[in-house]
Amino acid sequence: MQQDQNYTASFLVDQSPREVFNAVTNARGWWSEEIAGSTDKLNDIFLYHYQDVHRARIKLIEVVPDKKVVWEVLDNYFNFTQDETEWKGTKMIFEISQKGNQTQLHFTHQGLVPAYECFDVCNDAWSNYIKNSLYSLITKGKGQPNPKEGGFNAEVIKKWGLQEQ
Repeated sequence: MQQDQNYTASFLVDQSPREVFNAVTNARGWWSEEIAGSTDKLNDIFLYHYQDVHRARIKLIEVVPDKKVVWEVLDNYFNFTQDETEWKGTKMIFEISQKGNQTQLHFTHQGLVPAYECFDVCNDAWSNYIKNSLYSLITKGKGQPNPKEGGFNAEVIKKWGLQEQ
């Protein structure tokens, strides 16, 4: 059995741990402009939305400035999986460390395993968001997040107690 079947990605950059941390916590800058709620402080809860394909309610459960950010998926919906529990309870872990004169970002989606229906699609998506968009936000100041689609369903936002930003 493999030791680690979770999705992982890592890269090194010349930017400081602070710059990497600030980019990670700016999820609208690299993941999606279609996010309601705050994405940078402990216990913040935000709602991610991509068309009618994917919705997730995520909580920041660990925030150590310049070192670590952990998101936990509280609720999730995919329109392309039969298993409605996929992603629920999984964690996205962003670990930031010094490697010589560079900064390493190590990302793990703990619980995103090959047995999941969404694994291939999610693997490809995370690879793009982390290795391309987040990397670009850190190194060039601009990521390639999903564009804003025109707002969330107001009832969903109200139900989950979030504010549009």
